[in-house]
Amino acid sequence: MSIRFTTTARRGMAAAAVAVSLALGVAGCSSGDDKSGDTSASASKDSGSNPSAQEGQSEEPLAELKGPDGLFFKITSAERDSGGFLTVNAELKNDGSKSTVVSSRLTGNETEVMRNGQSFGGATLADSKEKKRYYVLRDTEGRPLTTTGLTTIKAGETIPVFMQFPAPPESTTEVSFQLPTFATATIKISG
Repeated sequence: MSIRFTTTARRGMAAAAVAVSLALGVAGCSSGDDKSGDTSASASKDSGSNPSAQEGQSEEPLAELKGPDGLFFKITSAERDSGGFLTVNAELKNDGSKSTVVSSRLTGNETEVMRNGQSFGGATLADSKEKKRYYVLRDTEGRPLTTTGLTTIKAGETIPVFMQFPAPPESTTEVSFQLPTFATATIKISG
């Protein structure tokens, strides 16, 4: 087997893994936009059934951060998985009266990440207990494992967002979430 074939195969597998991760992230976040889901969520609670994870996320956010131009960032979950990753799910809402251009500062200042377009690659987690900072993960091509391509958000619009980080040690249950142009917040990790 040639080195070129092996390299091409590895890139293809990495791209497929990223595509699956992104698809799962988008699928997990996409049901939060449905306004009719709010009434069914309260109906399921009244009838005594257990609420789903999505219902629990939308009721008590981990943090709410204000940003520029009427943007509002609500963190709905920060879940550690067995693979050593921490996925932060959130909603970005434009509370302003007109469309807003999303700041390119959210992408961060790393050249490799900036080359791949608008993203939330500038987000970080700070673990004060372990004295470490965690950055959004990147694939082998330098693309951040986060929501990408968001440039403008209309007035009143809410967009689901995700970011994936290396997971802090199991002993760490709280981290500071930092996103350029937004306030900093402390969030609890589940899982």
